Amino acid sequence: MEFNIEQSSDKNVLDRCALMMSQSEPWITLQRSLEDCKESMQGAKEIFIAKHHGELVGFIVLQMQGVLKGYIQSIYVSPEVQNSGLGTNLVSFAEQRIFLISPNVFMLVSTFNEKAIRLYLRLGFEKIGVLRNFVADGFDEFLLRKTIGSLKAFKKNM
Repeated sequence: MEFNIEQSSDKNVLDRCALMMSQSEPWITLQRSLEDCKESMQGAKEIFIAKHHGELVGFIVLQMQGVLKGYIQSIYVSPEVQNSGLGTNLVSFAEQRIFLISPNVFMLVSTFNEKAIRLYLRLGFEKIGVLRNFVADGFDEFLLRKTIGSLKAFKKNM
């Protein structure tokens, strides 16, 4: 399946992305409202949408500033294109973008989201910690990292 990935800051598109998030897992289990999801799209973020035949079928939200520069905040793949490689494509796209400015890609994944955990581990991420009750009480998140080297070596090579 072919996907076009492009950056978007269009409010209508981002509102649609927030709605898609709020109506799917893991955000339903974590009790993230539409307003919570809209808020998560705001600020210093880079948001890339994926289209298939012109239809919005997924997106990825990146935080490219701060202590964990290169943080994949959210990934969404529409149910109708799950298992098509879009999740892998979005993560690979994010890695290429992030590795331009940082040797590390970070993300959180809910410990109950077993399918996503398997994907991220297969893509070379490693579990580096657990954040207990991070998004919502009673739910933990794995902190994942994929690296191409230390910060010091990366800065030296820039």
